[in-house]
Amino acid sequence: MAGYIAVMSKTAASAATTSVSVPATSAGVRLDKWLAEAIPEVSRSRLQALIAEGAVTVAGAVETDPAMRLKSGQSVKLKMPAAVDATPEAQEIDLDVVYEDEHLIVVNKPVGMVVHPAPGNPDNTLVNALLAHCKGTLSGIGGVKRPGIVHRIDKDTSGLLVAAKTEKAHAGLSEQFAAHSLDRTYDALVWGVPPYESDQIIGAIGRSRHNRQKMAIVKRGGKEAETGYRVVDVFGEIASHVRCKLKTGRTHQIRVHMASIGHPLIGDETYGSNRRRSMKNVPPEVATMLKSFPRQALHATTLGFVHPITGKTMKFQRDPPEDFMGLLEGLQAVEVEEDEE
Repeated sequence: MAGYIAVMSKTAASAATTSVSVPATSAGVRLDKWLAEAIPEVSRSRLQALIAEGAVTVAGAVETDPAMRLKSGQSVKLKMPAAVDATPEAQEIDLDVVYEDEHLIVVNKPVGMVVHPAPGNPDNTLVNALLAHCKGTLSGIGGVKRPGIVHRIDKDTSGLLVAAKTEKAHAGLSEQFAAHSLDRTYDALVWGVPPYESDQIIGAIGRSRHNRQKMAIVKRGGKEAETGYRVVDVFGEIASHVRCKLKTGRTHQIRVHMASIGHPLIGDETYGSNRRRSMKNVPPEVATMLKSFPRQALHATTLGFVHPITGKTMKFQRDPPEDFMGLLEGLQAVEVEEDEE
């Protein structure tokens, strides 16, 4: 940026020190705001934390107030601590990488993989795999060499997910998620036939009062949620193929919203059991597939966003995995048999 004089020195194993001179045009600007413009590779929230930690000096004195107003000609120094290794263990796990550059990575997550380590799933997660795959290319997010996870997909849902490799990319992607500006489309197989060919489901989602392990549409304490759906195909009265478009991204959003209108996902034992479903006119082999499908039939098919560094519009698409497609083909056979009668 014109008017700034910045000198940075660093080594791979040590902290980096950046010295910046305040131009006359920036007199009176807040310290954190000005630093975010002068050093765009570091997010403003991260700079605020560094200021509070005493990592910034103004005119030779430590300054811990991010709101202090600068004066023309002052020398501002930022000592950026070296990023530390992430706590989760890096594990060599095969990944279906759809796109990757120095700033971010897009992967097609398989069924059964948890995104982030948690109690009960301490390893073999997507984060563990990314730490190994991106080794040496993670610049540090919040001071830790880790991938920036800005959205998640349930363990038994497959599909596209983006993760940041740098702090600036993480901040940019997070802003887009907060603004609900991303393009996210999911394919789902649901029980029955929705009442409309396309519709919007609106209902705040929060923890269920009756079962804290489940989410539900709630009147109080939830977060606004909106899911658009379009019926792609109908298989008699037994099931439908729907395409859902997320405006928001709440936990279990599609599963909760589709169940709320009486059409839960096939295979979803949490929000709509396969049991007690009528299999009238369904061939025995297809009925067995429907009853035994081991997971919610949901796949994140498309993912679109604006690249947080280049500004380029990015859009990716991946078809559902074999188990989903096998069930879909079985249901299509039901449709054909009924048409022939």
